[in-house]
Amino acid sequence: MSEKNTEKKESFIHKLLTQNPVFGLYLGICSTLAITTSLNNALGMGIAVMVVLTLSNMLVSMVRNITPDDIHIPVYIAIIATLVTVIEMFMHAYTESLYTALGAFLDLIVVNCIILGRAEAFACKNPIGASAKDGLMMGFAYTCSLLAMSLIRQILGTGVLSLSNPFTNQVIFSLRLIPKGYEISILTAQTGAFFTFACLAAAIAIYKESSSKESKGKKD
Repeated sequence: MSEKNTEKKESFIHKLLTQNPVFGLYLGICSTLAITTSLNNALGMGIAVMVVLTLSNMLVSMVRNITPDDIHIPVYIAIIATLVTVIEMFMHAYTESLYTALGAFLDLIVVNCIILGRAEAFACKNPIGASAKDGLMMGFAYTCSLLAMSLIRQILGTGVLSLSNPFTNQVIFSLRLIPKGYEISILTAQTGAFFTFACLAAAIAIYKESSSKESKGKKD
């Protein structure tokens, strides 16, 4: 039983890395580079995209049999835009600081390639349950990518790891991990975003290559 659980965990981690929408498929890079300066921003954007992705997959799956082929893309975009507007209004009302920090990138969720891509490639061909699961998994993978980027940039760039409650703006925790004067402040700038992304993408590419060689060796 424990061996099966271990295999499932290894398979889950393998898929999370090799089929990652950001570092594996290079989708949603714009928001990933822009908003990963803090853990708060990464969590906020990740959860927003996960909710929109899951709900849009479910709605696209529901209307897949009644949507004409020649207008299916506009229909999908209308569904996604409606969901994004609702999420944006909710964040504006209850998490104003996070809404301000994410800014225009909330609106750009509408044209996020991950969301439209999953609607086109998966949700329009599968039932609601499978589409919801796909949306959750892809949204979780996207959130993990944002968290990885933000943790590296925030810790190395500011020397502090902190998280605040977006509803009350109260600090949940704030830990100084690097002494003042030893931070790599360039990581909080745009240059640092590209550098961090390149390092993580290269690491995952190396992992994918090594895992593919291992699988070929087992077959041989």
